Amino acid sequence: MSGDWLQQFIDNGTISEDQLREAEGIARSMGTTVEKALVQQGYIDEASLARAKAAQFGFDYVDLEEMDIPQAIIELVPESVARENIVIPVGSDGEKLKVAVEDPMNFEVVEKLRFILNRDVDMVMASKEAILTTINRSYGQSETESVDSMLMEFTETAIDFTETELKEATAAAEDDESSPIVRLVNLIISEAINMRTSDIHVEPFEDRVRIRYRIDGVLIERDSPPRRLLGAMTSRLKVMGNIDIAEKRRPQDGRIKTRAGGREFDLRVSVLPTNHGQAIVLRILDRDNIKVGIRNLGFSEENYRKFQQIIRRPNGIFLVTGPTGSGKTTTLYSALGELNRPDRKIITAEDPVEYYLPGINQVEVKSKIGLNFARIVRAMLRQAPNVILVGEIRDTETADMAIQASLTGHLVFSTLHTNDAPSSITRLVDMGVQSFLVASTVMAIMAQRLVRRVCEKCQQPYKPDASELQHFEISAEKAATGKFVKGRGCNDCNQGGFRGRMAVFELMTMNATLREMTFRNEPTQNLRRQARLTGMRTLVDDATDKALDGVTTLTEVHRLMKGGH
Repeated sequence: MSGDWLQQFIDNGTISEDQLREAEGIARSMGTTVEKALVQQGYIDEASLARAKAAQFGFDYVDLEEMDIPQAIIELVPESVARENIVIPVGSDGEKLKVAVEDPMNFEVVEKLRFILNRDVDMVMASKEAILTTINRSYGQSETESVDSMLMEFTETAIDFTETELKEATAAAEDDESSPIVRLVNLIISEAINMRTSDIHVEPFEDRVRIRYRIDGVLIERDSPPRRLLGAMTSRLKVMGNIDIAEKRRPQDGRIKTRAGGREFDLRVSVLPTNHGQAIVLRILDRDNIKVGIRNLGFSEENYRKFQQIIRRPNGIFLVTGPTGSGKTTTLYSALGELNRPDRKIITAEDPVEYYLPGINQVEVKSKIGLNFARIVRAMLRQAPNVILVGEIRDTETADMAIQASLTGHLVFSTLHTNDAPSSITRLVDMGVQSFLVASTVMAIMAQRLVRRVCEKCQQPYKPDASELQHFEISAEKAATGKFVKGRGCNDCNQGGFRGRMAVFELMTMNATLREMTFRNEPTQNLRRQARLTGMRTLVDDATDKALDGVTTLTEVHRLMKGGH
């Protein structure tokens, strides 16, 4: 099937014969479809695929992003039906309801809808991604109101829990799906997922419990539940994460698996005792986030070319650096995804394993039993891998093991916590690694940060003033060709003007001069100067280029200059 209707993408130059063959190979090895493999590798976007499929099967294609669906139409299909079947009503013609679906050849869904809705259904096509986004946008509002109304309910019935009642609430938190606390916690999690949250923070204070969501790297405060609910909420979250609810004095970790919007999510739970109670942070790990093809990470053409060359070398060390939450894991997983072929063995050592990757051997660090990075790497080498990922180089022992692995013919990926690429060289030497080993094994170092994307729905052009251009060292000629935009704020971006994030990079590839300077232990500023002379673009340079292209704003570049991420 992939041969016939996907041929049009080869004919119009969207993909090459090689890319189609590669996707067919991935589809066979991972048990998926060729279309999904093409989307996963970033060769075709979902919308183009859905459009072509619609034309092939003789259905109309609708662009849901451009549509404003009346609430009266949305209400004709219950939310549970829309989410379960990944469908969204888009209009009606008398008694006939027009519904957008991902696969119109799935007659089972068509019949099910006709039966449930008791009316004739007309099918149009849209991409799965667009349908899920529209479901969240259309039904999400009522869910948000439920969280607010539930909190209102709790606040109005201001009766304090006695010790007995708290025990009962805790017991209810363990098994009764209809109990108010269980419903409240579930609603908070599903609302956060609908709002594209990366972390949920539950923080106890003297008189209240503060709940905050981190969206696109910025914390937004939600309503505060009454302080008396803290015990029951904490217990419920701990039960969900298989954490001991009796332990209240030590930090604890756990993991929750949940479904929202027809997708699977993993939540990493971290519990920290504070002087007002246990603070909990839930890190939402969306498996779709790591299916980012290398093409979509945000590389400039030159960096993309260099990156592709680096990850295809047979041995050596490639380091990705940046603070926590700067997208290092996503970048490395994208590289592993690109290298993940049946003829290569890939092993990772991670602390903890955040995302499960098919076809890759992942090992989790367990400090309690002495299973640290260095020990895992030592054991890994006996398994004859081609590619190794060491989650993080934290100490001399791990650094030495990574270097030994690269010297014995392995390609090693790892991360470091440094502010920029050149300072990573100095950090390794400070850790106690001999400079001649750093010089001979490190192939390249890439620093990265995340900047917010301007919302495409409400972006509008604007003209920066002369002082702004001077501050960012943008020449008048560059400014004249630049496309400066700002988000006005709309429902799509929660009135913030930004929606989603992208990475900015600083890629330093080692050459003979830099290796010589490393060997002589030259200071970071000399290495930086030399790297820039040989064409390295700094993080700020890359972010400024993206602001000139109208993808982000100069205020985001300013946050980067100040050290915000």
